[in-house]
Amino acid sequence: MLRFTDVTKEYPGGFAALSRVSLHVPRGQFCVVLGSSGAGKSTLLRAVNGLSPPTSGTVEVDGVVVTRKTLQRVRTEIATVHQQFNLVGRLTVLTNVLTGALGRVSTARALVNWFPAGYRRKACSLLAEVGLEEEHLYRRASRLSGGQQQRVAIARAFVLDPKVVLADEPVASLDQASSRTIMHLLRRTSAQRGATVLCSLHQVDLAREFADRVVGMRAGEVIYDGPPSALDPGVLAQIYEAGDGPAPAVSAAGESR
Repeated sequence: MLRFTDVTKEYPGGFAALSRVSLHVPRGQFCVVLGSSGAGKSTLLRAVNGLSPPTSGTVEVDGVVVTRKTLQRVRTEIATVHQQFNLVGRLTVLTNVLTGALGRVSTARALVNWFPAGYRRKACSLLAEVGLEEEHLYRRASRLSGGQQQRVAIARAFVLDPKVVLADEPVASLDQASSRTIMHLLRRTSAQRGATVLCSLHQVDLAREFADRVVGMRAGEVIYDGPPSALDPGVLAQIYEAGDGPAPAVSAAGESR
């Protein structure tokens, strides 16, 4: 479903955010990209939807190479869940979810909040799936808690049944309890629809609990690619090497503390 082949991303001055990254993420997999800030996680995700095109190498989505010519087509298959939710605070919860259908609804209709009944039914159904009741539908998004806002963002992401979901630090702004709830909802909702998820995290415990596969990155390079069960202290020390941020404290059994 997702294929990165020798992907390098360099910025002016020679800084390489990604360095010859090659990965294949099969359809339906929940793949967590783990690493500290500056490891290249967000750049990897942004290469998929064309927001950070690689300097060299190729990115493919369902067999289509991401280029300027194919970008519009590719983006119809991709949804993104952001760290800061990216909701419009003055709009209602329902309208925020419906904005996920903007790729297939004309701007003129969207401006007057005219969305087909089918999308409205689907938005309501998705909100129910992520645990928001009917009483929330017409509440302003700004009045919700952080965890509730991220639930709205997840519902919005699945309005058009994307093949790929990019989740960029989706729980970085939430407390521990809310983080687990949101990760559970994201995994369950994507699994029910067969979506492929590429999710960047820095929390080792969440990667262990929810990932099918973990890709560990440091300084723009992949230094681990395997099952979460193999994230032992030695692997974690490599991912969180001194200079890239403190490594999580781990016990001899490999559990985060």
